Amino acid sequence: MPKPNRKIRYTKMVLRDSLINLIKEKSILRITIKDICDIADISRSTFYAHYKDQYDLLRQIQEETIANLESLFAKYNSKENKKNITRMTEEVLRYIADNESIQVLISENGDSNFQKKLFSFSQKQVLRYYPTPAHVTSDDKIQTYVSAFVVSGSIRLIQQWLKSNMDVPVHEMAKMMVWLSQR
Repeated sequence: MPKPNRKIRYTKMVLRDSLINLIKEKSILRITIKDICDIADISRSTFYAHYKDQYDLLRQIQEETIANLESLFAKYNSKENKKNITRMTEEVLRYIADNESIQVLISENGDSNFQKKLFSFSQKQVLRYYPTPAHVTSDDKIQTYVSAFVVSGSIRLIQQWLKSNMDVPVHEMAKMMVWLSQR
């Protein structure tokens, strides 16, 4: 499949940025295609040439975000090496710090469906990469509960970090998250 030309890439980028900026202010449920097109300064017909509606645009942003996170995790394979886990967590936090889309998607105005997808994706990663704390049984059901706890806490910690303008360095946040996940 040929790579889209520069004008198409630019148009999609402007539409994406416009939607993300609108989500900062209000819920996706209150955002119209007219709102997006006004901010992007493009016509509705141009919008419809690329997306069915605002939810299709949002879905594509979400899918791209999850795909980027998947490729980030795919670089790591060791469940035993604590340094790799901290490095992997740092890389995830850097991705979040550098990516306004994911910051907005996990914010209070963000899409709850995306947050559920992110939770499910993250829970699988925790089960796959993070070693189970020594005092926790290796029973799959118990590990699922532990991973749910770790992911919920981590997401809330990241939300607080973002709300505080990322006032703690990425490396320190990663160390704290790994330390907390081992408790």
